[in-house]
Amino acid sequence: MAEFYFDEIIKVLKFDSLVVYDKVSRINANSEDDGFYLELDVHAEIYQMLPGEKYRMVISNTLHKDGSTGKQVSLADKFEYVMHGLLYKMAEAKDAKDDVKVVVYVSFGGLQLMLKGDPLKMHKFKVDQRLFLLLRKM
Repeated sequence: MAEFYFDEIIKVLKFDSLVVYDKVSRINANSEDDGFYLELDVHAEIYQMLPGEKYRMVISNTLHKDGSTGKQVSLADKFEYVMHGLLYKMAEAKDAKDDVKVVVYVSFGGLQLMLKGDPLKMHKFKVDQRLFLLLRKM
């Protein structure tokens, strides 16, 4: 069974096209309920994300709804942008209110994700997991 580690509506706050690589932009976003903050590198020529726009973002351990492999209906069929990567680091951080947050770092072949959220909502993440990130504009 596909297990969703993250399934939220995010709103893009900032779009920075001055990241180190050509054709790569870094977005800063919050989840709709402000429970998560993230920074994500995206290939801007393939998938444009602009400030103020909302997206559904899912992080899953597989693309198959039943968790198996083979030719079946894929979660990717319902999304516009998909990346596969490795969770390489987890850390703790404090926010402006001095609350403890868990920070997850995932590399998608050089494109990076930093996801910060409440420890109770981040318990499924483990270092060295292979994960899929899926995005669809709302």
